[in-house]
Amino acid sequence: MSLLAASLLVLLGLGVGAVGTLVGAGGGFLLSPVLLLVYPHDSPRTLTAVSLAAVWANSTSGSIAYARQGRIDVRSGLVFGAATLPGAVGGALVVQFVPRQVFDAVMAVALAAVAVLILVRGGRGGARPSGTPRTVVDRAGREWTYRVPLLRGAVYSVGVGFASSFLGIGGGVFHVPILVAALGFPTHVATATSHFVLSLMSGAGVVTHWLQGSYRVGLGLRRAVALAVGVAVGAQVGARVSTRISSLVIERLLAAGLALVALRLAFAV
Repeated sequence: MSLLAASLLVLLGLGVGAVGTLVGAGGGFLLSPVLLLVYPHDSPRTLTAVSLAAVWANSTSGSIAYARQGRIDVRSGLVFGAATLPGAVGGALVVQFVPRQVFDAVMAVALAAVAVLILVRGGRGGARPSGTPRTVVDRAGREWTYRVPLLRGAVYSVGVGFASSFLGIGGGVFHVPILVAALGFPTHVATATSHFVLSLMSGAGVVTHWLQGSYRVGLGLRRAVALAVGVAVGAQVGARVSTRISSLVIERLLAAGLALVALRLAFAV
């Protein structure tokens, strides 16, 4: 890989990392489709492996930034993170058997469906289910009080783990809407907690791909390292910006990004 190509991947990672951390989705929802378009001849297995490595770097860097801000629900995140691990490993194993054209179509449909879900909900606030009480107070003194149905969230997380690892998009794009709409999380806590869960989940997917030898195919490892450098820096930027943006803007940015990428990917199928 040339120095120019590596530099471009670092810049791509920087932008993806900032946006991904801002909306709590880890950047994979943008990066994986972009990689599909930029590298049309690579296998889904190689591209999801590269994307997941970048998602892990992004979510870990973002989690550190959000932890400093005091916005992560760590107890809920540990439960959901553990629940995603079996699905994350399964998705990484199954993707190698899926033809490229089918994979592209599934990706487009999945992204479009989540965008519609967010827009239909339209910033009306999440559900207020019964469950374990939680109170999160960030470094600026802002307080959020809510209840978390842990068992239901763990069940959702198993499916999120599989879908995210299979598609190579990290899962935050699914997890943030679920945390807010179905589990009653405040949006700012959901984005931070999602990043924490993403770090655990994507890490499991990366290890699985590593053991399968996915990073030894072509330029997989070099691409993953270049992107990881960019997203790690971008994540710090996104976390800082998120403190200045309202919940509604964050949700609409997430939906808009999903819809645009889904449309572009659909036309490429």
